[in-house]
Formats: sequence, structure tokens, C-alpha cells
Amino acid sequence: MTDQSAADLLQKATEWWSTDIIDMKPGVIRFRGFPIEQLIGRVSFPQMIWLMLKGDLPSPEQGALLEAALVSAVDHGPQAPSIAIGRMAVTCGLPLNGAMASAVNVLDDIHGGAGEQCMELYADITKRQDAGVALRSAVEQGLDAFIAEHGKIVPGFGHRFHPVDPRSPRLLELVDTARKNGVVSGRFAAIGRSVEEVMQQRKGRKIPMNIDGATAVIYSELGFAPALGRGLFILSRSVGILAHAWEQSQQGGRIKGPMPRGIPYRYTGPAPRDFTK
Repeated sequence: MTDQSAADLLQKATEWWSTDIIDMKPGVIRFRGFPIEQLIGRVSFPQMIWLMLKGDLPSPEQGALLEAALVSAVDHGPQAPSIAIGRMAVTCGLPLNGAMASAVNVLDDIHGGAGEQCMELYADITKRQDAGVALRSAVEQGLDAFIAEHGKIVPGFGHRFHPVDPRSPRLLELVDTARKNGVVSGRFAAIGRSVEEVMQQRKGRKIPMNIDGATAVIYSELGFAPALGRGLFILSRSVGILAHAWEQSQQGGRIKGPMPRGIPYRYTGPAPRDFTK
């Protein structure tokens, strides 16, 4: 190999990955240009998430609103499939990392994807507004388009467990305060509330905004893309998964399934029969 070809190969290898996120070399770690030693002890974890995703640091008020959304969704009890899977995985012998990976892997469109889907609905409504459609009409058109494509379930509204999700009013209260203080525009809070009103009119009963709808408001107000909504939810829920997996590891238990052995499942197959040749 000639010196020139070796240099070309090294250059190609250097350019194989490129990133604006981190500059790391012996003795140096910089995130988006900031030395890590200057961030440690001075930047909160939510602010660090913002820096990594957006390229610069948020204001303290923006960081606090992001933190509130992350705190709100950390856990929803062992009946939540992701939490249950994490606990069951531990009883099957998996360590914490395996239990967390197993649980995170089920956070997809149905369980874990509602926040992203709700952000997509909100974003579609804003596009209609930007085209000159009034808020109410934009919401009605956005709902009709979403339902036509995805079915009658509107993500971010209603809850199979809570008549009123206790997390949502508090999050919206924080958004309202942030709007008054000029931290966010309040545009997405208005959209979310209007969606709730239109659905109530159509259904004849109130279908309250749930945690996914409220966090979708916050993440949208803070300028995150809809696809990041799911990632942020997973970051949040990972805290609960870790806590439950650790608790289960301390409690012990071996090969625990989704229900106690004394509670049978329902068999719906053929009646008992003999095999004859």
C-alpha cells in the first residue's frame, strides 16, 4: 500500500461517521461545543436532553417545562404492559439491562406511540391554520383526516383507567403559566383544548385530554418534532421500568407470568378428543 492510498483510506475512515453532537478525543469531551466539565453540576438532565437533541441549551423555564413532562410519564403501574414485561423479565433471570430492553421494545404504535401520533395531529392542524383556516375548522378538518386514515381512536384523549387523567390538568396549568411568561406561544394548548371540545360535541360526552395529549402539547410548544415525542416518552418511562425491574429483583420470584397460577386462562379450542389412527 502506498503512502497516498493509506492516507486516502484513513480519510475515508474518518469521514465514515459525521456528527454535530460530540467532539471526543483523548482528554477532551465536548457536547455541541461545550466542554463536559463545564456542564457537569451546572446543567440539569432535561437541559442536557435539549442540548443533545436541539443543539443549544434551553432557558431555565423551557428546561423546567420539559422536565415536568418527563416527570409526569415515568410510570403507570404494573398493569402497564411495559412495566409488567420488565418485572416478568427479571423473574425469568434477565439482568436490569435485559429487562429494560424487553420493556422498551413494546413501546411502539399502540403502547407508547400515542404522544407522537397526537403531536402529528396537532402539527396537521397548525398547517391548516397557517393556510388560513380558523382554529375550530382546522381542528374539525384535522380530526376528520386523522380518523379517515387511522380509525376512530384519537390518541391523546380518553383513558381506559382514569375518568380524568390527574396528570393532564397540572401539565396544562404549567403550559398556561409558561405562555403568560412568554416562554411558549400557547398555540398547541389552544389546539389541544379545541380538539377536546370538538370531540365532546361530536360524542355527546367529554373525552378528557390524557397524559399523551398533554405531553404532546408541551413537546409541540417546545418545538420538538413529532417523531421525538415517542423517544422522549421512552426516556421518561424508562425510569419507571428501571425502578420496577430493580424492585422485582429485590423481591425475588421465579418465572412469574402475567397472572397467578391459580387463575386460569380461557380455553376456546375443541372439546377433549382422542387421537385414532
